[in-house]
Amino acid sequence: MRLPRWFHLLGSPPFVYGLAGRLVPWLRAIAIVLLLVGAYWGLAVAPPDRVQGEVYRILFLHPQVAYISMMAYVVMAVSAGIGFIWRIKLAHAVAVTAAPIGTTFTACALATGAIWGRPTWGTFWQWTDPRIMSETLLLFLFLGYLALRAAFDDRDKADRVSAILAVVGVVNVPIIHYSVIWWNSLHQGPSFMKLDKPSIAPEMLTPFLIMIAAFTVCFYWLLLNGLRGQIVERERDTRWVKQLVGGREA
Repeated sequence: MRLPRWFHLLGSPPFVYGLAGRLVPWLRAIAIVLLLVGAYWGLAVAPPDRVQGEVYRILFLHPQVAYISMMAYVVMAVSAGIGFIWRIKLAHAVAVTAAPIGTTFTACALATGAIWGRPTWGTFWQWTDPRIMSETLLLFLFLGYLALRAAFDDRDKADRVSAILAVVGVVNVPIIHYSVIWWNSLHQGPSFMKLDKPSIAPEMLTPFLIMIAAFTVCFYWLLLNGLRGQIVERERDTRWVKQLVGGREA
């Protein structure tokens, strides 16, 4: 199977390092602007919810970080799978970079969900709720991936073995998304991603979407920024990295 030229370019550490360096400042600026606009709109401009009152404003944080946690796992699994199949070390570097970011977002999703759950459901945690438990499993999959890598001194072997866990674990992502549809759950059904129009007021929907965009851009900013460090670490013995480091020291 012949791969397109751009695919080979994305497998070149010097090319990706330079591309990421050009994109990171733009992504950082866009993420900060969107976060400020979305947070102000959601916290200060959007009206209180008729049922939940002011408590509902965590809607502008919790679903977004939960969405990013799933997206981060998909990025990690796809990258690890590409690295495993085509033996592209840079793809493994993407997976390694995505893992701690995804771990952080997953922990934030569970924490903000607990904060939201106490006033709305009367409990911080519900062991029988399928979405809570599948999101918790996602956290352990991230941690398991990182722990499995740490168990090997040989980085190439760690890449291959941890890739298997990452790919197998991706089956949990659709379970998280559809859990509120497939099983009885404390979580409400989909309000935005459904076939008919969203069941959320426009004045609330706009900041909701802005915050989704903000956290999405933020994720890729963090990913590309971390990937640059991962590339330098993996390529530290190559000529181009030595020249890069030498140029900075000079």
